[in-house]
Amino acid sequence: MEKVRIAILCSGGGTNFQAVCNAQEAGLLPDGEVVLLICDHAGAFVLKRAERMGIPAVVIDRREMKDRAAREQKIIGTLKEYRVGLVVLAGFMSILSPAFVKEYENRILNIHPALLPAFGGEGFYGLHVHEAVLKAGVKVTGATVHYVTAACDGGPIIAQKAVEVKEGDTPETLQKRVMREAEWVIFPEAIQTVCKKIRGEK
Repeated sequence: MEKVRIAILCSGGGTNFQAVCNAQEAGLLPDGEVVLLICDHAGAFVLKRAERMGIPAVVIDRREMKDRAAREQKIIGTLKEYRVGLVVLAGFMSILSPAFVKEYENRILNIHPALLPAFGGEGFYGLHVHEAVLKAGVKVTGATVHYVTAACDGGPIIAQKAVEVKEGDTPETLQKRVMREAEWVIFPEAIQTVCKKIRGEK
């Protein structure tokens, strides 16, 4: 039976894209295969990573294609062209419409750099999350992999991993630790879990 074909959607540097590809190369994604990168920013560093890994990349630039519905239609068309069975958001800065989410119901995963439901929802992305965590004075943060639904950061949780907040942390140091200790660990694992589930349903 064919592996689940995975597309990763990314807007920036692509550290989580790299982590998933590394896991695949190490044989940790036996039920899935990354077949496509879709990027909504023409200058993003993730495109260089995809080139190095030999993974096809398609740019659908949100600055050039400002209409979200048209942009999403182009993304969906590309996903269908590559016969994608699982969509993975790895630092994808465009919020997806309910119509897009319905098209790939229970087939879209996202990683969030906090322990949802804490520090999630509208406006909580990137360094903003870690700034909020430090401001709140909590001792533990982490990362969450969840299914994407119409509610921002509100979908069912697949995996979480806690990370200690240390004395003297800055948003930048905390971001790096959460990536290393949580995101890069649980993201490939969660993708494999879901791919195995999808293959079992066939």
